Amino acid sequence: MNTSVPDISRDKSTALFEKAKEYFPGGVNSPVRAFKSVYGSPLFIERGDKAHLWDADGNEFIDFCCSWGPLILGHNNQEIREAIQNQLGKGLSFGAPTALENQLAELILTHNKKIEKIRFVSSGTEAVMSAIRLARGYTKRDKIVKFEGCYHGHSDSLLVKAGSGLVTFGETSSAGVPKAFADETLVLALNDKEALDKVFTDYKDQIAAVIIEGIPANNGLLIQDKAYISYLRELTASHGTLLIFDEVITGFRLGFEGAAQYYDIQPDILTYGKIIGGGMPVGAYGASKELMSCISPDGAVYQAGTLSGNPVAMAAGIAALSILSQPGFYESLKITTEKFVSDLREFIEQKQYDVQIFTIGSIFWFAFSNNSSIQRADEIDPESMTNYKVMHRELLNRGIYFGPSGYEVGFISAAHTEDDLDKTKIALKEALNIVFQ
Repeated sequence: MNTSVPDISRDKSTALFEKAKEYFPGGVNSPVRAFKSVYGSPLFIERGDKAHLWDADGNEFIDFCCSWGPLILGHNNQEIREAIQNQLGKGLSFGAPTALENQLAELILTHNKKIEKIRFVSSGTEAVMSAIRLARGYTKRDKIVKFEGCYHGHSDSLLVKAGSGLVTFGETSSAGVPKAFADETLVLALNDKEALDKVFTDYKDQIAAVIIEGIPANNGLLIQDKAYISYLRELTASHGTLLIFDEVITGFRLGFEGAAQYYDIQPDILTYGKIIGGGMPVGAYGASKELMSCISPDGAVYQAGTLSGNPVAMAAGIAALSILSQPGFYESLKITTEKFVSDLREFIEQKQYDVQIFTIGSIFWFAFSNNSSIQRADEIDPESMTNYKVMHRELLNRGIYFGPSGYEVGFISAAHTEDDLDKTKIALKEALNIVFQ
């Protein structure tokens, strides 16, 4: 059996966190960063390069959080950095059109046949919020169906039994959301055809859209059967309800056409996040020409943003997606991830530990369970997060950075080297030995 290694120094990070508490609620600008679900104070990061991070205390980590997924090319990618630097000399924001918007849109639409027109916004939350408004405006209906365990950003009508940080802190909704807003959102369990049938029977001709994460990955990695997603597509189409795929995590991560390609279906509206801007603050939503013609100034559905199509983000996105569109990029990353997971699964099976590793593309998730088919939020045992908490501490002490919640997934980037992954496998095996000792 392995023994714990000494805790890393967090003196500077701890001091910064105490100071931050004077400025920000909980000392952070996004809740899960507070490290409330794991040991110790949050780490304050100073820099990143390739697959590595360095914190304020000088600790170095191999990073599997990747800024929560967008950094598929790793930190400080040379092509992205140079594109940003080139644009900085020309200006940061104009509030007016630039040729860069055309270039990035053409790059996306040429390689993603699931959408015909696109609108750039500043975040994934904004993209989803706009997609919901578009669906309501197009269908002239008000109600939205979402799924328990799926997170779609923090707009009011979608903070109902959402995943990610909300589940991390044992909550199912947010204060400050009017009941009238929540009443327009119907929440179903995933992987339940009977529930789908019932909601369309009970609310016939009232449902504007059903929204689902491409692969639910904010509350564990809840990979749905293709038959279920195909049924969802057929059901929504038969009722004149739009199907929204929230691909903020899976879009351009599983492939250029994301989970829509994986399931081989055509959603009505798709939303994307920071990965299309090389990790810069950007998002987008896209659909058919018919649907997008409803957006102002062409149509009556209003949506605007001073920083939409920001030239720095556009330049970064062109650089990033030019690399992602190269033949074999996603296939190579998938093979790397499968090898990483396969080696760990072999170790887990040999040790007979109650832990599963779920994976798709370059995404993975550790579940401390003997259930090898977790597809719903209620199939995740909250008590199992104690094991993740121990594993997270042991990994940090060995120079491996995972997200600070057991509900969060991990990501492998093109910047992770074979040596990075070998070191991580050793650290994970030692950490698991301590969890189960």
